[in-house]
Amino acid sequence: MSDVTIKIKDREGVVHEIQAPTDMAMNLMEVCKAYELPVEGTCGGMAMCASCQCYILSDHELPEMGQDEDLMLAEAFYVEDNSRLGCQIPITPELDGLEIELAPES
Repeated sequence: MSDVTIKIKDREGVVHEIQAPTDMAMNLMEVCKAYELPVEGTCGGMAMCASCQCYILSDHELPEMGQDEDLMLAEAFYVEDNSRLGCQIPITPELDGLEIELAPES
């Protein structure tokens, strides 16, 4: 089993350094929920609600944003240039050292 380290800043400014497995086909939203961080994931990871929106703080190359994610972020609140939906970012070895911040709740 191979894990990557991800730093997640919660909505109170506390940084959580977590270990995320790369061999379980999880995405960033699911990892946040597994660590009981305040991420809703209301739509179950279908890019239909933006409740898992986060800001990418580190300079990692992420999968290209798909049309569904782009359209959802166009309707979401608190969107920044570095906004992504956690449900659309699979946990891969390339994410080791990723730093994100959870977006404010809508």
